[in-house]
Amino acid sequence: GGVITREVAIRALELEEIDEAGLDEMDLRLLSALVHKFGGGPVGIKSISVAIGEEPGTIEEVYEPYLIMQGYIQRTPTGRIATAGAYRKVGAIPPDAKQEELF
Repeated sequence: GGVITREVAIRALELEEIDEAGLDEMDLRLLSALVHKFGGGPVGIKSISVAIGEEPGTIEEVYEPYLIMQGYIQRTPTGRIATAGAYRKVGAIPPDAKQEELF
C-alpha cells in the first residue's frame, strides 16, 4: 500500500493547479471578475457566468459553496459581493482599506 506523504499531496495539488487556499483557476477567475470587472459587486450570477465563461448552475453548485465557506464571497439579495479576503486574494486593496488610507 502506498502512503500519501505531505510532499506527495503538495505535488498532486500543484499538478492540478490548486493553490494553498484550495482554489483552482476557475475559482480565481470568478474572484478576479467579481473584484476587477464588477467592482466587488453586488452582481448577479448571470453576469458572472458570462464574464468567466461558466454556466450559472455550475457556478452555484461547484464553485460558490467553497468560496462562500472560505469567506471570499457573500450572497446577498442584490447579488454576489466580494469580501476583503477576495480582494486580497486577487491582489487588490479592499474598499475599507482604501478609506482607511485617506486618514
